[in-house]
Amino acid sequence: MALIETQQLTKRYGETVLALNGLDLVVEPGITGLVGANGAGKSTLIKILLGLLEPTSGDATVLGYDIAREGPVLRQYVGYMPEHDCLPGDVSATEFVAHMAQINGLPRAAARERTAETLRHVGLFEERYREMRGYSTGMKQRVKLAQALVHDPRVLFLDEPTNGLDPAGRDEMLDLVRRTGAEFGISIIMASHLLGEIERVCEYLVVIDGGHLLQQGPLGDFTAAMGVLAVEVEGEAAVLAANLRERGLRVEVEGRMVLVALEGDERAFDLIRDSCADLGFGLVRLERRRQNLEDLFRPTGRGTAHAAS
Repeated sequence: MALIETQQLTKRYGETVLALNGLDLVVEPGITGLVGANGAGKSTLIKILLGLLEPTSGDATVLGYDIAREGPVLRQYVGYMPEHDCLPGDVSATEFVAHMAQINGLPRAAARERTAETLRHVGLFEERYREMRGYSTGMKQRVKLAQALVHDPRVLFLDEPTNGLDPAGRDEMLDLVRRTGAEFGISIIMASHLLGEIERVCEYLVVIDGGHLLQQGPLGDFTAAMGVLAVEVEGEAAVLAANLRERGLRVEVEGRMVLVALEGDERAFDLIRDSCADLGFGLVRLERRRQNLEDLFRPTGRGTAHAAS
């Protein structure tokens, strides 16, 4: 059974704003990155799937439950971490997360036990009795993750989980998201406009823009090996590049690296070896470049680049 299915899902705000436009989508269980620029329709899609917004038209199911007819039943199996700060400052993390656990159907004793376990998992066990008004942004993000996780859902919706965090905080949150999926076996839908974050955490990618599905598939299909060799030598990169051009190869210089287009010509390996020998350059590194997600959204990239730019 698919985790999520949508058929011609459409959402209009007034007469002028079309947030989702006939979206057809199938997402399988696992950790999925939902990618798009701000305003692409990511948050609208998540809120519709949670039953927080009604679609203008179209249908959708989550875990096999129809979002229009079975929303109350569905919501006991899902967790939601919203993008914006929405925590009450005058209560502790323990009080808040336990309250959310009870709202999601756990008895009081079980809610307290699960709260302690979940706050330990997100790294807030020692701070659990402090009022949240004194929490840092990173701590608040962890509380938001904890309340989404405390009732042991089958799927988590994370909307920009690193919002407002510094680089160290982002690294810690991404590691926490990855461990949550791996250790608990929970499917995760993580919305982000930061492609590097998706690449570090997710197994599957969904790219939307202007409410349309641009492309989807396993992450490996988007970051497959490119037809480019990256060469680093003990010598001037520009000199090596000039020599390789004389030998008929198409090359570019990127800092200390010389990038050589393979273009189906495996002789490039021999030509690089011969060029280094003739110039007296020691070969430090020779590797096939892998495409990263940022390449897809550059004007010169492949795949969805032109559609997403």
